[in-house]
Amino acid sequence: MRLATWHIALSRDGPGLLLRDIVKGEDAEIARALRTISEAQPDVLLLTGIDSDPGGATARGLQDALADIGWPLPHAFAPASNAGLPTALDLDGDGRTGTARDAQGYGRFRGDGAMLLLSRLPLEANRAADLSGVLWRDLPGAQLPTEADGAPFPSASAQEVQRLSSTGHWVVPLTLPNGAPLTIFAYAATPPVFDGPEDRNGLRNADETRAWLGLLDGTLGLIPPETFAILGRANLDPVDGDGRHAAIRALLSDPRVQDPAPESPESATAADPEHAGDPALDTADWRSVAEGGPGNLRVDYVLPSATLAVRDAGVLWPSRESGSDTGASQHGLVWVDVALP
Repeated sequence: MRLATWHIALSRDGPGLLLRDIVKGEDAEIARALRTISEAQPDVLLLTGIDSDPGGATARGLQDALADIGWPLPHAFAPASNAGLPTALDLDGDGRTGTARDAQGYGRFRGDGAMLLLSRLPLEANRAADLSGVLWRDLPGAQLPTEADGAPFPSASAQEVQRLSSTGHWVVPLTLPNGAPLTIFAYAATPPVFDGPEDRNGLRNADETRAWLGLLDGTLGLIPPETFAILGRANLDPVDGDGRHAAIRALLSDPRVQDPAPESPESATAADPEHAGDPALDTADWRSVAEGGPGNLRVDYVLPSATLAVRDAGVLWPSRESGSDTGASQHGLVWVDVALP
């Protein structure tokens, strides 16, 4: 069974525009994305960075397009996202309200760059848990930002409504063909940059990943499943780039989780000399450090539980030359094959 995640980066300038482009069938970026998914042949796929709508029309449009090219993923899960969910407060501390950064998660409109979980097997939506409404301050051990004098940043009233999830945290069960259960943990964390000395985004990014350990410890009000897989965009490399690396290292080293360490030969040859991590594990093809960018980093993950047997893993690197034709995104599609229990 192939589990995969991909930051597909299919977002448009307004609601409904992505659906329009999918239905028209003339957009080259969408066509490349569809070919990449068809090539990867996932059984379960989490897409991040894709616009959503309350009625799920965009998801259905993408499913129809995938079926048309021969890789149907008929089951979908996409509850309302925190991306673009407006608030009446100044959440980023810039003295203004009503901007994209004042939403619960960055977004120019509701569902701007959200998530979509697709599956070949039925998803048990009636048993799923959407943890996207959990307040950041309610996460056990939450690391909330403060001003230099120790006051809450940007304000106490902002922290009273600020949710942990910048996009979403989903716990979605599915039943395998042999009747065994498998639970998908899905999320997409905020980038740990674009903030000030209070490190609001860096702290939130770390806690978004740390939440999964809280769930496995039983501190989020759910009974942790034995067989699961964590899928998503952590936006955090274990060694290089910005962010609080200890958060992702703690998840990767937890004995209940295994790291298949997916690699691609293309990323290995695109190493940044300033980085200390293994370049073969990178999943994002960003501008080099020498060019003023963060360099290539490992920020997308598929992490099966220790109860699953991993058979293979890899990354479809985002370059035309790789043959995977992932020109739709600077992120590679990360996949892991597991044996059914």
